[in-house]
Amino acid sequence: MMVNFYTSIIESILTSSITIWYAAATAKDKGRLQRVIRSAERVIGCNLPSLHDLHTSRKQIKLPKLDYALAGRSETSPGSCRRTMGFCGIRECGNGPRWVGHYMPCHADWVGPTVPICIYGFFSMMRPIEPFMTEFLTGTYKNLTTEQVNRQVYPVWTYSTLVFLIPVLLVTDFLRYKPVIILQGLSHITAFVLLLVGSGVRSAQLAFFSYSIAMAADVAYFSYIYSVVQPSHYQRVTSYVKAAILLGYSVGALLGQLLLSLGGVSLYCLAIVTLISVTISLITSLFLPMPKTSLFLKGSLSAQQGSSVEDNQESGSQDAWMKSVTAEKHVGRMFKRLALDFRKCYSSVAMLFFCIWASTGKCGFYQVAGYNQLLWIYMEPGNFTAFNGAVDGISTLSGAAASVAVGHMSLEWSVWGELVLGGFTFLIAGALFLMDQTDNIWISYSCFFLFKTIYMQLSTICTFQIAKTLQRERYALVFGFNSFVGTILQSLLTAIVINTKSLRLTITSQFLIYASYFAAVSLLFTVRGVYTALHMQRPAGSSQTEGDSNLPEASRL
Repeated sequence: MMVNFYTSIIESILTSSITIWYAAATAKDKGRLQRVIRSAERVIGCNLPSLHDLHTSRKQIKLPKLDYALAGRSETSPGSCRRTMGFCGIRECGNGPRWVGHYMPCHADWVGPTVPICIYGFFSMMRPIEPFMTEFLTGTYKNLTTEQVNRQVYPVWTYSTLVFLIPVLLVTDFLRYKPVIILQGLSHITAFVLLLVGSGVRSAQLAFFSYSIAMAADVAYFSYIYSVVQPSHYQRVTSYVKAAILLGYSVGALLGQLLLSLGGVSLYCLAIVTLISVTISLITSLFLPMPKTSLFLKGSLSAQQGSSVEDNQESGSQDAWMKSVTAEKHVGRMFKRLALDFRKCYSSVAMLFFCIWASTGKCGFYQVAGYNQLLWIYMEPGNFTAFNGAVDGISTLSGAAASVAVGHMSLEWSVWGELVLGGFTFLIAGALFLMDQTDNIWISYSCFFLFKTIYMQLSTICTFQIAKTLQRERYALVFGFNSFVGTILQSLLTAIVINTKSLRLTITSQFLIYASYFAAVSLLFTVRGVYTALHMQRPAGSSQTEGDSNLPEASRL
């Protein structure tokens, strides 16, 4: 009833002639209108289309759709349905209330692309060999020493990922995500083939070099889903996409543990199973729906295509010199728009802090996850593979469950989000400090379980909060830059803690530094969270100031 009242009365007033005045409206005016929608969301208790989405949906309505609407019939095109009296007309998404008069996707539109990308994520992360990678490299199969693995092999993927992130970031949206996801699958296959057939330090370094390409391509995996679903589904699809990769890793770790402990399977066979799994993911990536346009470059490309069509009609052909000049101008426009969008995206303080946690959390997580096996070797030299896979698998499964739970939580994240990040990051710091101090392998296992579960949950919160704040064409830019910053921090941490010859820190001293690192992040977000909570909960007399502080979040960057 309240949804129907909102869509028929309030929304119709807000969107009256929106296709005419929206482009000329200032950010302040749009922010004021968006605050009306946010107030309605709090009253009704459900998500409503933002002003930007309403404008987009109005622009996409074509005359054939108006003919259907006037005739009282619904279109039969896949993934679209006519809303009548607030309900889905083709019954694909049940009889629940929908937005009256909107041609917004029903469940078929977000389920269609979400299922294959989740299958891809599951099999690309189902890698049974990973919890035992250190044993595989230092055992009879590769005969590398622990020192070589720690200081020569593992750092390669950190530094290489830093090199590849910028090129991948620049081409991901231009290529429309899917080709980069396919490249990620090919890189995974190459890495594990090299691990199986190669020998020596150089071969292992090449394998991790190829693996770093796949790591850099993660931005395409996490950005793809936002290019094919509506913003109203972001929180849910984010939880599913994150849960898929966590579930895949968990199944792979548990499968490796069972095959190793109960089946007597060798580590070499686990590597073969891993290769089969990533091959399946590559095949799945070929069936992903291709986004129709390049979102970030959509405007530039459209203008360029329009001018090129006119030129072709006049001259019929262009010489090589003219084509190169046109390409140069297009690249210049692309980088100019990239710089403007970059500044605009990070002008929101609220989104900036979520991005800071995403980058710093990624740095700390991969450092801990990459070197925890060496810590367990140090603690239990003769029996360190006994339960590595089980602990890794169960902790990842717990993280997947926490990620799905986050997708269904109702919380005013703009008020409490930073405080939640600060409080739970402090628990992560405590768990790592205990891992450094204890000599008991079971306590270390428990701390790692807590660390990974909390990190996965907080990472999901940051992902969908960032996505909700942005326009679609800026996903690859922001997520890619966050990964780039995280990799820079990780490279610096690796260079200082691991590759500095003068320090020569032991593995336990390294984990003490990681605990201190997360403690500093926790302090930053706790202070910021307390300030935000007090500022947002001020009396109504300061509502104007509060509204201005919320403007960047409300007026979708």
